[in-house]
Amino acid sequence: MYLLLCVIGFALIIPFIYMISIALTTPATTVKMDFTIFPREFHWKNFLQVYQNKEILTYFKNSVILVVFAIIGQVLSSSFVAYGFSRLHGRGKNILFIILLGTMMIPGQVMMIPQFIIFSKLGWVNTLLPLIVPNFFANAFNVFLLRQFISGIPRELDEAAKIDGLGYFGIYWRIIMPLLTPILIAIGIFTFNTNWGMFMEPLIYINDVAKMPLALGVQIISATFSTNAIPDWNIVMVASLLLTGPMIIVFFFGQKYMFQANINAGSAGIK
Repeated sequence: MYLLLCVIGFALIIPFIYMISIALTTPATTVKMDFTIFPREFHWKNFLQVYQNKEILTYFKNSVILVVFAIIGQVLSSSFVAYGFSRLHGRGKNILFIILLGTMMIPGQVMMIPQFIIFSKLGWVNTLLPLIVPNFFANAFNVFLLRQFISGIPRELDEAAKIDGLGYFGIYWRIIMPLLTPILIAIGIFTFNTNWGMFMEPLIYINDVAKMPLALGVQIISATFSTNAIPDWNIVMVASLLLTGPMIIVFFFGQKYMFQANINAGSAGIK
């Protein structure tokens, strides 16, 4: 089984190795398109050429701003809504929760035009707001995940907090939120991966090159960096490494929290 997993893992990592190999090639090799899977050249000047490019640094900064606000928005809004569905009592609560889950079945392409019209009326086109603000209105999947997690936390903790004088918001912020650390980190990782590599939405809403995130900026580089008919694929691959590297690092350090974020282990946070 381990041998099979190693073979599958090696097959999956080959494209990443191929990207590194292209990133290290010389301009002459790039023109001839004489690429190999494993690196045979180590032209480190490609990395300096990219990292000295102010446009790429601007793309990187925009992506950082985007993911930071997206993570904050998803963590706060999703946990707040999930706490309400899990702990508060109200008429029609279950029906509203089913409707919320039903929104996961709506294809994103169906909502593109209505959302664009709304954001256009608000004057948000060509800004990062259409990419950031929706994250502050919770995600149905994240709400479901957090609701299941909160439901596994003993209600005795809430009752003890009420005796000490805490209200619903105080219980949410001081009791529930600290216990949600593993699942919140996992949601933060999911949100990071989604927004760091976001391409379609920036392509729709952003026209100014100085406001584009890195994923869209890499496409701009591949289209405009070279004056020849053939793009400078070595430079494009270096920029692609800058795009994929942070996602790999974040997953590497946060994978243990993702494994802890099991919806059947809602009380894991209080162990």
